[in-house]
Amino acid sequence: MKLGKGNMDVDPEINLISLIDVLFCLILFLVVTTTFNQRSMLKLELPQSRSQAQVDSAESLVVLIDAEGKYFVGNNEVLKTDVVSLKEAIARVAGDDRSQAVILRADGRTAHQSVVTAMDALGQLGFTKLKIATTPETKNR
Repeated sequence: MKLGKGNMDVDPEINLISLIDVLFCLILFLVVTTTFNQRSMLKLELPQSRSQAQVDSAESLVVLIDAEGKYFVGNNEVLKTDVVSLKEAIARVAGDDRSQAVILRADGRTAHQSVVTAMDALGQLGFTKLKIATTPETKNR
Protein backbone atom coordinates (compact mmCIF):
# COMPACT_ATOMS: atom_id res chain seq x y z
CA MET A 1 0.00 0.00 0.00
CA LYS A 2 1.36 3.38 -1.07
CA LEU A 3 0.67 6.26 1.28
CA GLY A 4 2.02 9.13 -0.74
CA LYS A 5 3.72 9.95 -3.95
CA GLY A 6 7.41 10.00 -3.15
CA ASN A 7 10.04 11.35 -5.42
CA MET A 8 12.40 8.46 -5.71
CA ASP A 9 14.09 10.01 -8.79
CA VAL A 10 15.72 12.88 -6.84
CA ASP A 11 19.48 12.94 -7.20
CA PRO A 12 21.45 13.61 -4.05
CA GLU A 13 23.30 16.95 -4.15
CA ILE A 14 26.16 18.37 -2.19
CA ASN A 15 25.57 21.82 -0.80
CA LEU A 16 28.68 23.85 -1.68
CA ILE A 17 27.58 27.09 0.02
CA SER A 18 28.76 26.01 3.46
CA LEU A 19 32.06 24.72 2.03
CA ILE A 20 32.68 28.06 0.32
CA ASP A 21 31.88 29.90 3.58
CA VAL A 22 34.43 27.82 5.49
CA LEU A 23 37.12 28.35 2.85
CA PHE A 24 36.43 32.08 2.79
CA CYS A 25 36.82 32.25 6.58
CA LEU A 26 40.14 30.37 6.39
CA ILE A 27 41.49 32.68 3.70
CA LEU A 28 40.36 35.74 5.65
CA PHE A 29 42.04 34.41 8.80
CA LEU A 30 45.32 33.83 6.95
CA VAL A 31 45.30 37.30 5.40
CA VAL A 32 44.58 39.02 8.70
CA THR A 33 47.22 37.13 10.67
CA THR A 34 49.99 37.50 8.08
CA THR A 35 52.55 40.19 8.84
CA PHE A 36 53.90 42.25 6.02
CA ASN A 37 57.46 43.51 6.16
CA GLN A 38 57.91 46.59 4.03
CA ARG A 39 61.65 46.62 4.44
CA SER A 40 62.01 43.38 2.51
CA MET A 41 60.33 45.02 -0.48
CA LEU A 42 62.86 47.87 -0.60
CA LYS A 43 65.88 47.31 -2.80
CA LEU A 44 68.47 49.78 -1.55
CA GLU A 45 71.75 50.28 -3.33
CA LEU A 46 73.91 51.76 -0.58
CA PRO A 47 76.91 53.97 -1.35
CA GLN A 48 80.31 52.29 -1.19
CA SER A 49 83.00 52.92 1.42
CA ARG A 50 86.42 51.50 2.29
CA SER A 51 85.89 51.50 6.06
CA GLN A 52 84.69 48.29 7.66
CA ALA A 53 83.05 49.55 10.86
CA GLN A 54 80.31 47.25 12.09
CA VAL A 55 77.04 48.74 13.32
CA ASP A 56 74.76 47.15 15.91
CA SER A 57 71.32 47.91 14.50
CA ALA A 58 69.41 46.08 17.25
CA GLU A 59 69.39 49.09 19.57
CA SER A 60 69.51 51.82 16.94
CA LEU A 61 66.77 53.78 15.25
CA VAL A 62 66.82 53.09 11.49
CA VAL A 63 65.76 55.72 8.94
CA LEU A 64 65.54 54.45 5.34
CA ILE A 65 65.45 56.61 2.22
CA ASP A 66 64.73 54.83 -1.06
CA ALA A 67 65.74 55.92 -4.57
CA GLU A 68 62.55 57.96 -5.05
CA GLY A 69 63.11 59.93 -1.82
CA LYS A 70 60.46 58.15 0.30
CA TYR A 71 61.21 57.91 4.02
CA PHE A 72 60.76 54.87 6.26
CA VAL A 73 61.23 55.18 10.03
CA GLY A 74 61.51 51.75 11.63
CA ASN A 75 58.95 49.69 9.71
CA ASN A 76 56.59 52.59 8.95
CA GLU A 77 56.50 54.66 5.78
CA VAL A 78 56.32 58.44 6.18
CA LEU A 79 53.65 59.59 3.76
CA LYS A 80 54.85 63.18 3.32
CA THR A 81 58.44 64.13 2.53
CA ASP A 82 58.59 67.41 4.47
CA VAL A 83 60.65 67.97 7.62
CA VAL A 84 57.63 68.32 9.92
CA SER A 85 56.12 64.97 8.95
CA LEU A 86 59.50 63.27 9.20
CA LYS A 87 60.11 64.75 12.66
CA GLU A 88 56.71 63.54 13.86
CA ALA A 89 57.38 60.00 12.59
CA ILE A 90 60.84 59.87 14.17
CA ALA A 91 59.56 61.23 17.49
CA ARG A 92 56.73 58.68 17.50
CA VAL A 93 59.09 55.74 16.94
CA ALA A 94 62.00 56.94 19.10
CA GLY A 95 59.99 58.19 22.06
CA ASP A 96 61.91 60.39 24.51
CA ASP A 97 65.31 58.70 24.10
CA ARG A 98 67.48 61.12 22.09
CA SER A 99 70.75 59.46 23.10
CA GLN A 100 70.27 56.38 20.95
CA ALA A 101 72.21 55.99 17.72
CA VAL A 102 70.46 56.60 14.42
CA ILE A 103 71.41 54.65 11.31
CA LEU A 104 70.63 56.49 8.08
CA ARG A 105 70.29 54.00 5.21
CA ALA A 106 69.96 56.07 2.05
CA ASP A 107 69.97 54.60 -1.43
CA GLY A 108 72.99 55.70 -3.47
CA ARG A 109 70.69 56.94 -6.23
CA THR A 110 68.52 59.16 -4.02
CA ALA A 111 68.67 62.92 -4.25
CA HIS A 112 71.08 64.61 -1.86
CA GLN A 113 68.26 66.85 -0.63
CA SER A 114 66.41 63.84 0.82
CA VAL A 115 69.44 62.90 2.91
CA VAL A 116 69.91 66.49 4.08
CA THR A 117 66.22 66.70 5.02
CA ALA A 118 66.52 63.56 7.15
CA MET A 119 69.68 64.84 8.82
CA ASP A 120 68.00 68.20 9.47
CA ALA A 121 64.98 66.52 11.09
CA LEU A 122 67.22 64.37 13.29
CA GLY A 123 69.29 67.41 14.30
CA GLN A 124 66.18 69.45 15.18
CA LEU A 125 64.96 66.61 17.41
CA GLY A 126 68.29 66.50 19.26
CA PHE A 127 69.86 63.29 17.97
CA THR A 128 73.66 63.50 18.02
CA LYS A 129 74.79 59.97 17.14
CA LEU A 130 74.24 59.58 13.40
CA LYS A 131 75.71 56.73 11.35
CA ILE A 132 75.38 56.49 7.59
CA ALA A 133 75.17 52.93 6.27
CA THR A 134 77.38 51.96 3.34
CA THR A 135 78.53 48.81 1.57
CA PRO A 136 82.14 47.69 1.13
CA GLU A 137 83.86 49.11 -1.94
CA THR A 138 84.32 46.67 -4.80
CA LYS A 139 87.83 46.20 -6.22
CA ASN A 140 86.72 46.08 -9.88
CA ARG A 141 87.68 49.68 -10.60
